[in-house]
Amino acid sequence: MTATLAHISDLHIGKDHDGDGGVRALHRAQRVIDHLNTLQGGLDGVLVTGDIADHGTPDEYRTARELLATLRFPVLTCPGNHDDRVNYQAHLLEVQDDRGAAVNDVHRPAGLTIAMCDSTIPRQNPGLLDDSTLAWLDRVLADAEGPVLVCLHHPPVVLHHPFIDGIRLRNEDQLAEVLRDNVLAVLCGHAHTAAVTTFAGRPLVVAPGVVSTLVLPFESEGIFDYDLPPSVAFHVVDDRGLVTHFRSV
Repeated sequence: MTATLAHISDLHIGKDHDGDGGVRALHRAQRVIDHLNTLQGGLDGVLVTGDIADHGTPDEYRTARELLATLRFPVLTCPGNHDDRVNYQAHLLEVQDDRGAAVNDVHRPAGLTIAMCDSTIPRQNPGLLDDSTLAWLDRVLADAEGPVLVCLHHPPVVLHHPFIDGIRLRNEDQLAEVLRDNVLAVLCGHAHTAAVTTFAGRPLVVAPGVVSTLVLPFESEGIFDYDLPPSVAFHVVDDRGLVTHFRSV
C-alpha cells in the first residue's frame, strides 16, 4: 500500500493585508492550487487543516469552495479557529446544519483511514477536542482496518513560539489517551510553519501556512512574514510508515 497526499493549511481566504481587500491571500492560495494541479503524478487527496476563511463569512467560503473545486484531486477539510462552523458547512461543504456542533469527517483513500477532527472552540483561538469529537474519533479508530492519519487544526504540542503555544490544543492528554496502535501520525496546521516532532510516541507534522509564515523568536521580532512564499507538505505513506517533503511554490 502506498498513498500520496498533499497537505496545506491556513489559507485565510478574505484576509485583508495592507488594505488589499483579501486579494493577496487569494492569489497565494491560487499559486498553491496551480502547483498541485500541474504535478506530473497523481495524489490520493489534498488535506486542508483549517483556517480556510479569515472571518468565516459566507462569501469567503463560496470563494474557497470555487477555488478548491478546481483541484483535480479529492479535497479533505477540517475547520480552524478562524472558521465558522455553520457557514463552513453551509457554504463550503454545502450541508445545512444550524446546530453549531463539531464538524468531523472520515475518509478512506488508498487503504488509509483519515480522520478530519474539529478542534475549534467557537469564537476562540485555542483548540479543544470536545467529548463528542473524542468519542467519534475513538469509534473511527476502533473500526479502522488499516493505518490511520489523525488530522486537526491545533497542534497538541509546544512549538517554542509564545504566540502559537498560547493558542494550541488545550486537552492534548485526552487526545493521547484515545490514540490506538493503528494511528500512523498526527497532522495539523494553525502554526503557519513547517514543523516535525512527536506526539504520544508518533510522528506529528505541522503543515506550513499558505497566507503567511511564522517567524521564530530568534529570527525576528515580528510574528508572521507575509513575503516568504506559500508552501505545501507532501506525505507519502506505505507499509514502512510516513515520509514528509516540504515545497515552497
